[in-house]
Amino acid sequence: MTDVVLPCLNEAPALPWLLSRLPPGYRAIVADNGSTDGSADVARAHGARVVSISQPGYGAAVHAGLMAADPADGVVCVLDADGSFDPADLPRLTGPVHAGEAELVVGRRRPVTRGAWPVHARVGNAVLSHRLRRTTGLPVHDIGPIRAARRSDLLALGLRDRRFGYPLELLIAAGRAGWRVIEIDVAYHPRAAGTRSKVSGSLRGTVRAIHDMRAVLAR
Repeated sequence: MTDVVLPCLNEAPALPWLLSRLPPGYRAIVADNGSTDGSADVARAHGARVVSISQPGYGAAVHAGLMAADPADGVVCVLDADGSFDPADLPRLTGPVHAGEAELVVGRRRPVTRGAWPVHARVGNAVLSHRLRRTTGLPVHDIGPIRAARRSDLLALGLRDRRFGYPLELLIAAGRAGWRVIEIDVAYHPRAAGTRSKVSGSLRGTVRAIHDMRAVLAR
């Protein structure tokens, strides 16, 4: 069984479709980060395990989800809970890890519509990705909001960021550890109606995320 960690903050409208799309053999862990829209109840009603996290932040939610995952040395996936990714793509990411071809597989967002990924968010991501390639040599063009790796490997990295810098810290740590990292194109859809991205949904959110990521780079 492959656990899928879904960091969640007010994503109730997206969860029914998202959870219904999990492939056989994949199990959802919704890491609820203080939702006030009933996300936790919706997730439970659709068969997901729910872990409540009091500490705010994307990294805090992901870390709590990893801690709740099966402690066996299995592969764990992480993806956003807003419906922008199709869980049916997950086997394409887990395959190379299971086959021993990579320690980490990340998805490179390919927007299916112009509005799926706002320009301000795309530019910020491109700048950070360029710096990441230059400093680590990793062949990545996206700061991996959908990814797969072994749980034990992820925890062994000792990641400290509990905010939006977490995905970038993961990639930097993976590069330093000599991990084989593969990037795979994945379709990026407009998020479900009634949800709003905490990063790309507003210029303020994007600036906040870039600030967190710059703090990671400074370390």
